[in-house]
Amino acid sequence: MENSQNSPAPLGPRTVQLSAEEAARIQSHFMTRVYGWMAAALGITGGVALFASSSAALQQLVFGNRLVFLGLLLLELVIVGFLSARALRWTPAQVTAAFVGYSVLNGLTISFVFMVYTTASVASTFFIAGATFGVMSAYGLLTNADLSKWGNLLFMGLIGLIVASVVNMFWANSTLSIIVSFVGVLLFVALTAYDTQKIKQYAFIGLTEGEDADHGAATLGALTLYLDFINLFLFLLRIFGRRR
Repeated sequence: MENSQNSPAPLGPRTVQLSAEEAARIQSHFMTRVYGWMAAALGITGGVALFASSSAALQQLVFGNRLVFLGLLLLELVIVGFLSARALRWTPAQVTAAFVGYSVLNGLTISFVFMVYTTASVASTFFIAGATFGVMSAYGLLTNADLSKWGNLLFMGLIGLIVASVVNMFWANSTLSIIVSFVGVLLFVALTAYDTQKIKQYAFIGLTEGEDADHGAATLGALTLYLDFINLFLFLLRIFGRRR
């Protein structure tokens, strides 16, 4: 029996009445685009990282000068900040260019993984990260449980993880490094489910804000999940990766 009950689109300056079937169809189409953009960004990052790791000139450019490396990291933070704040107001071309540019920069800065770890361990860890991400994202997408209550706890955990990571950069304690790695995996596993459920609600922005905002919302969702996956992969690599 079809469900004729109407469901309001929860985002935007006004409410749009939708049937449950229409809402589910819009969310499904939106999330397909989100995962598509995320996969494209991961492909760009992986390709750039592989190319950079095989180029002595790029390795020297990125890692030979600490100021250059820190500058690239700072530029990445700036791009993420601008995308997070303005994705719904920028044109699709601006949003796409920023996201692609970030993917390229991140490929340069994480190319060290191919220089530090064996190719086999990078590949196997990528597979583990992909499977873990897929399961948790599917959970966030399909569960009826409200994961929003995780928000404050996850935010506090993320702040604690950042502080511990910075402290260990100077302390260089192997035990703390292991603890940080395991906590990082658990945190980004949970964030994957939490963010996926939150991003589902972005699907209705286009109904009230227009096509440009809809593209921005899909790209912002892809960026969020992309960051969850990359961080999950890097923390897993610190645990399972085999150094050269």
